[in-house]
Amino acid sequence: MSGTETDNVITNDFIRLGSKPPFGKECLVLLPNRVSKSDLSILTADINKAGSNPILLLDSSNSRSEELGLDSNDPNVTSFDFISGSDDELRSIIEPIRNKENTIIFIPARTSVKNGANFYFPTDHLRKMLGLGIPSIPIFIEKLSETKLSIDKEKVTTHSYGKALKEDDLTVSNYQESLLEAGEKAFSNHSIFNDSLAYSIIVGLKNYGSRTTVFDGNDGTELVFTKVFAAAAALSRIIKKETQKDRVGIVLTPGKGGLVANLAVLLSGKIPVNLNFTAGSDAVNSSIEQADLEKIITAGAFVEKYPGFPWPDDDKILFIEKILPPLKKKKKITLWFIALKIFSPKILASMLGIAKDGGDKEAVLLFTSGSSGNPKGVVLTHRNILANVSQFGSRLELSDDDKVLGCLPLFHSFGSTVTLWYPMLEGVDLVTYPSPLDPPKLANLIQKHKVTLLLATPTFLRGYMRRVDPEQLETIKYVVTGAEKLPQKLAEAFSKKFGKKVMEGYGLTETSPVSNVNIPNVDTENNEQLIPSERSGSVGQFLPGVAVRITDTNDDTPIPINQSGMIWLKGSNVFKEYLHLPDQTKEVIKDEWFRTGDIGRVDEDGFLFIEGRLSRFSKIAGEMVPHETIEAHVNKALSYDSEAEKKIAIVGVPDEAKGEALVMLSSVEMDNDSTKALRQKLLDSGVPALWIPKKIVKVEEIPSLASGKLDIKGCEEMANGQ
Repeated sequence: MSGTETDNVITNDFIRLGSKPPFGKECLVLLPNRVSKSDLSILTADINKAGSNPILLLDSSNSRSEELGLDSNDPNVTSFDFISGSDDELRSIIEPIRNKENTIIFIPARTSVKNGANFYFPTDHLRKMLGLGIPSIPIFIEKLSETKLSIDKEKVTTHSYGKALKEDDLTVSNYQESLLEAGEKAFSNHSIFNDSLAYSIIVGLKNYGSRTTVFDGNDGTELVFTKVFAAAAALSRIIKKETQKDRVGIVLTPGKGGLVANLAVLLSGKIPVNLNFTAGSDAVNSSIEQADLEKIITAGAFVEKYPGFPWPDDDKILFIEKILPPLKKKKKITLWFIALKIFSPKILASMLGIAKDGGDKEAVLLFTSGSSGNPKGVVLTHRNILANVSQFGSRLELSDDDKVLGCLPLFHSFGSTVTLWYPMLEGVDLVTYPSPLDPPKLANLIQKHKVTLLLATPTFLRGYMRRVDPEQLETIKYVVTGAEKLPQKLAEAFSKKFGKKVMEGYGLTETSPVSNVNIPNVDTENNEQLIPSERSGSVGQFLPGVAVRITDTNDDTPIPINQSGMIWLKGSNVFKEYLHLPDQTKEVIKDEWFRTGDIGRVDEDGFLFIEGRLSRFSKIAGEMVPHETIEAHVNKALSYDSEAEKKIAIVGVPDEAKGEALVMLSSVEMDNDSTKALRQKLLDSGVPALWIPKKIVKVEEIPSLASGKLDIKGCEEMANGQ
């Protein structure tokens, strides 16, 4: 049942995307994710224009008839209580009007829902509508005022028509999949994502810079963002003279120096590359070579602190503490400070030689952690960064009074997008500290500056549990974790001690990085039904503009998204390519869909559950064997607290007979008797014999990355005796 025409309509305040349904040729149900009075006028006008008769099916459980200007006596308005009414009662109401002349528009009741949501009505009500067996059209209605960057002055409503659901396709998961794809089209259509990151930041700093501050927790200084811009603009002129290369390396921690350096590189028209100074020299040299870096910006103290870092000769290093004072003395910084006040963003961009357009050009280069191989350069575009800031910001809804704690490394995608670019674009105060590994100091900063957003990994949160008093985190509104799975025990313990829910999110460097996040539920009022925005064990619902597909792990055949399989994502936040690796790019990007390498499923309310990473599965005798599940069984059998310390890890190694064999790394010595006892315990608990490791390798410690994630590459090398 395809649409009869594709007629995108674009005006100053309205956009329609997708194929228009065949109104009047068969009875259809329109299932918009939400409806306002103006939306209803547009939908009914379209239906009437096509010669069909619009029937408005109003959920009377918390009626919006007055809000929508509907007359209950109108023969084309039908009411039904979706809470108390049965499926049969709904069917009896619909059957008399089920003919090809009619198009039924479902109008949800008033609900309590978090801003930026994809779904605005209960899944139970959707299930009732789909149960009617009438071909249905998902419509994603997007209000740009809710999902835009604050620097975007447009106020546009978009109606994006999703893939039609035929009689045999009427399932909740099919509706979700179609609606999210329609939402991705609507979101990706935002014209502001065609601007350059540098130009957008200039607009943001022009709007908010004078009232937004970075508090540097390392030296106790404060700097308004207008002065950050002035210093960065002056430094950008030096960078432009020093190198003709496209990219500039940066080795700095979070703080005013890291902020100025990154912005300066952008304002010089070049691409910042924050290098991982905690990685081994081989990984760093590989990153420098791949990015073709001629110059690196750092500080002298950093060179002294990390003598093992493969520093280039001094003439290849720009020492920020040596360059900025002369610029200040020569009034160069003052001139740019004045220029920001006087000139428009367009004139400032012209003075700096910055293009207004950016779009799909490279803006930022980040390197993957190398947990399962050598670091890969992930090319993030201007569109990627602007989109992800908009996506993340629309769900958090931070205000002028909020403050973000920036302590995650700038070479970390979360640290880069959310604690570097986000504050400058959206006008949010930033409190920085060089390391996430000093909870007492961080807690003091949180308490002193009334920080409201704490970004961390589960590993870092454990430090707060041991060394921080509850009152120090009193001002925190959101605690968001990522990078590694959030253990339920840790979440419960943190909530009990601090009275703060820990919200798990999900993303990858390749998704700029955030694609999903849990957000605390809104308070319900006036007997409204709650549309949940948090679910324990999940990584949250999809951010606006992110679509999902699930495929079979063996052959990538599409399967329903509520079944476990390979997760594919699509959206403006999905990266462009791996640097100089076209074959590897083609392996993971197909028709704009990104193969994440993670296994998971989506539940009926749109929450994503991650069940493992494909690299953490072994295919043994044709069966997919999950390493993390085996680790959980082993930890339980041996009474290990895996949250406190990783004592074992499961690794797959090549095996001629079965393709792969399982090896267990153990930091605890195990003799033959204890090995046999472990095997018996696993069998007794129902673990298949195929899942039990055939070999145990004693190691000093289980390799982990700085983020707390398992170092898969390091584990594999140990398992293979390297």
